[in-house]
Amino acid sequence: MPTTRQLLSSAQVARFVAQGFLRLDGIVPRELNEEALDVFAPGLPAVPYGTPVPEAFPEGSFARRLVELPAVAGALESLVGANPTVDHHFVHTREPREGSAQPLHADALIDLRTDAFDVQLMYYPQEVTADMGGTLIVPGSHLRRTNESDTGRYQNLRGQTRLTCPAGTVVLLHHGIWHGGRRNDSDTVRHMYKIRFNPTVPQVRLWDTTDLNDPAVREELGRTFPWYEPATGRLEIHNRIRLWRSLSADPDFDIAYWATRIANRPAQRSNA
Repeated sequence: MPTTRQLLSSAQVARFVAQGFLRLDGIVPRELNEEALDVFAPGLPAVPYGTPVPEAFPEGSFARRLVELPAVAGALESLVGANPTVDHHFVHTREPREGSAQPLHADALIDLRTDAFDVQLMYYPQEVTADMGGTLIVPGSHLRRTNESDTGRYQNLRGQTRLTCPAGTVVLLHHGIWHGGRRNDSDTVRHMYKIRFNPTVPQVRLWDTTDLNDPAVREELGRTFPWYEPATGRLEIHNRIRLWRSLSADPDFDIAYWATRIANRPAQRSNA
């Protein structure tokens, strides 16, 4: 990882905790974007699960230079810590006019961790226009446990976003986010490069915490999304509170007293 770090702020990490993803638009230089298309065409060698970054991506390789960009490296360190391992990586390619799309899904098995998460980096070397499809993401869905493509029967959810972005955009996603690659209705091949990172250190205050008490943090964590149900949707905020308590090492953090209320277990007092 580079010595020049650009760590995320508390407000940015809170936005990630609330939405389940963070966009870094156009941060990859043009030269690297142009190189990517040549690198992706023949495919990339597989990486064994859990390989440290320096072993997975040799010095000077395209992937190593991508993850060592200061903005990318700083964001990854802020979310999964220094020296994460590479779970896997893959280039997703959508051919022109292919006429099919991925079902809505979350990656891997049901993950019951409440105090840890993997981060998936999605890199788009080209401009992604609306007719190219892009990646569909359901904001705020990452803490609602589901098993892989159990959500595939849902076609559209209120508030979903379909990524359109400038070339060189990187999106960092919580591993549980509901997403799917949309069909490509353009005449251009679309590439997206994904790397999944596993943390190797506790995910506690890894970012720039100088704004930890900024009102913007609580504002981000209190957001709701259009697809949330009036009642069950409140559980998403409760799950968010639990995660933020762990990440910030603040066991008393709360929103509207929700977590404090249901954790209240006064010790029994003796009548003697």
